[in-house]
Amino acid sequence: MRNTVDPFTVEVIRHALTAAAEEMSFVVMRSARSPLLREAGDLSSAITDHKGDLIAQGRDIPIHLGVMSFTVKKFLERVPAERLRPGDVWFLNLPEVGGNHLPDVKAIRPIFLEGRLFAFAVSLAHWGDIGGAWAGSYFAAATETWQEGVRIPPLRLVTAEGIDAEKRDFLLANLRGPAEREGDLLAQVAATRAAEIRLERLCQEHGAATIRAALDRLDDLSEAQMREAITGLPDGVWEGEDFLDDDGPGGRPAAIRVRVEIAGDRARFDFSGTDDAVAGPLNTTPFVAMAAVYYAIKAVAGPEIQPNGGCYRALEVVTRPGSILEPGIDRPVVGGNHETSQRAVDAIMLALAGAVAERLTAGGSTTAGLLIFGGRRRDGAIGTFYETHGGGEGARIDRDGQPVVRVHLTNTMNTPVEIVEAEYQLRVDEQRLRPASGGQGRHRGGDGMVRGYTVLADGLSLTTMFERRVVPPYGLAGGAPGLPFRATLHREGESLELRGKANLDLRAGDRVVMETSGGGGYGGD
Repeated sequence: MRNTVDPFTVEVIRHALTAAAEEMSFVVMRSARSPLLREAGDLSSAITDHKGDLIAQGRDIPIHLGVMSFTVKKFLERVPAERLRPGDVWFLNLPEVGGNHLPDVKAIRPIFLEGRLFAFAVSLAHWGDIGGAWAGSYFAAATETWQEGVRIPPLRLVTAEGIDAEKRDFLLANLRGPAEREGDLLAQVAATRAAEIRLERLCQEHGAATIRAALDRLDDLSEAQMREAITGLPDGVWEGEDFLDDDGPGGRPAAIRVRVEIAGDRARFDFSGTDDAVAGPLNTTPFVAMAAVYYAIKAVAGPEIQPNGGCYRALEVVTRPGSILEPGIDRPVVGGNHETSQRAVDAIMLALAGAVAERLTAGGSTTAGLLIFGGRRRDGAIGTFYETHGGGEGARIDRDGQPVVRVHLTNTMNTPVEIVEAEYQLRVDEQRLRPASGGQGRHRGGDGMVRGYTVLADGLSLTTMFERRVVPPYGLAGGAPGLPFRATLHREGESLELRGKANLDLRAGDRVVMETSGGGGYGGD
């Protein structure tokens, strides 16, 4: 029956599955307890087939979505399909099981149609704390993964009879803010149930066999579109590199290097030249490297291609064991998820600048720009405030860069000031553009922003985790780089510039100011 479904039915099924994935994200945002999920939207949703190949995703965060192309496949290596039952929801966060870092917890629900395992609904949510040595689970001095939090192997927390209270209580006892974590956990369960209901209704309308045939057709279409898109790139070999600010030996920048080979309708991305794993938490997983490749090639060659299992058949990704991108399971990785992943994308973009510079933007604020405040909330409960800070977009051949946006792999929103001040012992007393922070050129890079926080009580902690403080966003075609990131602690008349990865205690009256980078310029004056 392969490829025999009429094209109208194929489109109906495609849009229905995409709508189901998007509904999952809405369910989490509307029912989660933490502001990080319900306000900032640090979450993603996907649906895979019974083998773990992607069939639909929400309009969420590219780094999450790329990683989830592998999560269910690696899950099934540990939990055979015959162990799965209707009503199950499994949770996991192990980076080596198709993952990225410990705070991104995945909920996986097997979906059975007409009595057979047909699909999986996957809800990924960033939990505001997953344990570990420091509030918020970002420990800048970490030298091993166990310092970063609780490692959750595939764990069946929910069955058709309901939640397993003993497993839930064991997990929550090891996390800060357990009530908030439980609310987020339940929101993920509800999201996967929403997808299950959608697929059951779709099956009632079309039957499982028709849906399966439509999915096969969509896989083939996406593969053909991707191959056509790659064919539109010039054949050749290009190399690019980008740098982590200060994570190499002796505090020097650490390189992410890629060799891109385009040959006909295939593309190969070889990261073997990347530096060895670093001591701190900026390592990451091969799945993150693959997610960076998937994002970059779609953005440059085929942004309208439907993402699914067929889309990536024409791509090959190589990482080297022992490198930053394949460090081994004992290494810390919490910052690599959103920092090193962006360095991989920028390395690819710099490589492709030799081939298709007219399709690219200059370097942008490719970092989470992360600050985490930990301690007592206004209601007395222990909590964390996790905030990313956008910066300037790089300029293009035909326009200036946009100010204060999320660039490339991140796609979260800022937390509204009203929420920050209502729930946390903080006051946001400044939020404005950072003038003239974009790089000069024929077209200017977008400006960054300035956001200032005043601490209202003793006992809070602060974590910084951001890049582009030392190595600024690059210009293209002769354009100038943007200004780098800068975070400053003002205390009792003195000012201290903070490192990009640090943990420190705060006092009442302290003021923390984040100044984000501008984008690079495009073209010489």
